[in-house]
Amino acid sequence: MDFPQATAAASRFEFLSESASTNAALRVLSADADAWPHLSVIVTDNQTAGRGRLDRSWDAPAGTALAVSVLLRRLPSDPEATGWIPLVAGLAMADAVTVQLADHEVGVKWPNDVLVDGRKICGILAESTGSAIVLGAGVNTAMTAAQLPVPTATSFAALGAVADHDRLVSDYLRRLSGLLEALATWGDADRSGVRDAVSARCATLGRDVDVSLPGGGALRGTAIRLAGDGRLVVEVDGAEHLVAAGDVVHARLA
Repeated sequence: MDFPQATAAASRFEFLSESASTNAALRVLSADADAWPHLSVIVTDNQTAGRGRLDRSWDAPAGTALAVSVLLRRLPSDPEATGWIPLVAGLAMADAVTVQLADHEVGVKWPNDVLVDGRKICGILAESTGSAIVLGAGVNTAMTAAQLPVPTATSFAALGAVADHDRLVSDYLRRLSGLLEALATWGDADRSGVRDAVSARCATLGRDVDVSLPGGGALRGTAIRLAGDGRLVVEVDGAEHLVAAGDVVHARLA
């Protein structure tokens, strides 16, 4: 599989015929900062032991999904701005997917699932190495409708499209790089325009949601906005709650 456009967009690009986890591989390799600079990328279409958010396993039949891991070394100095990185990745991937699925509704479910027509086509996982962040994305490309893991998932193939892998990765990398550069330069999500851009793509805002919190609690209310650090603001009976992490389920639209 050739990736000339993605190779040009990355500082270093490696395609692996198989990988247990591209995130895990890049975390190990990132110890060599000279060999693996900012915006180094590992890609495979055969990931055998991937992980999603909250330590969930993520796998797919060989050749049906694309795993993309990007190494980020140039990070915003403000921890509040750093909290936007997973959301920025979701926005960048949503924009890349839209290029090839322009006739469909593409959005981001907070914090970083990419939805097409309300169904998940991509999940994103950000992991810190201490001095850098490894950003992993898993995109359903050639997965048939029968191979989709849950009824709420979708893929390029299930939508009747053939994904251009090279274009998808290169568009993602270029958009991601630009958003991160703006965030690092301006230092916050407002002056950089990141909060407005993410909010415009966020399919969660304005929706009634059920939120399962990591500690076991739950919220049911309306997602009204994104806070300055990227947290989701949910209004419940007139009171606002800040959600830093959790599983969000959108209520069905009437």
